[in-house]
Amino acid sequence: MATTNTRKKNKGSKPALTVELVRDETNWWTATVLEVPGCLTQGRTIDQAMRRIREALELFDVDPDAVALVERVRLPTKALRAIDRSQEARKRAEEEQRRAQSALKETAHLLEELGLSVRDAAKLLGLSHQRIQQLRHSEG
Repeated sequence: MATTNTRKKNKGSKPALTVELVRDETNWWTATVLEVPGCLTQGRTIDQAMRRIREALELFDVDPDAVALVERVRLPTKALRAIDRSQEARKRAEEEQRRAQSALKETAHLLEELGLSVRDAAKLLGLSHQRIQQLRHSEG
């Protein structure tokens, strides 16, 4: 099993505590605060386990709002690599989507300058006339 830091919640200069999340054979997540011996709990989901670990921290006289919790999820290496690939693919897709929107906006403005109607521009770009109106009235 390998581990990954899925989410880091370090706001400002709060001390950080590491919460290790491990899925057991019954498909529950066990959450353990590594820096606080004996502080552990379970949840059906990661979010539920994290809510419960905050409650457990209070039993150890630790204010969960005064610390940053760093989630460290233990999963097989194959799964972690797949997660990384998926996240990278989403980032690339989002950037490509931004470029496509920019190109559409630029083209809508150009077609307007050439005197094409909203409906003709929509037909040429494969969009609705309402979307062309939005693009033409947007800044940039």
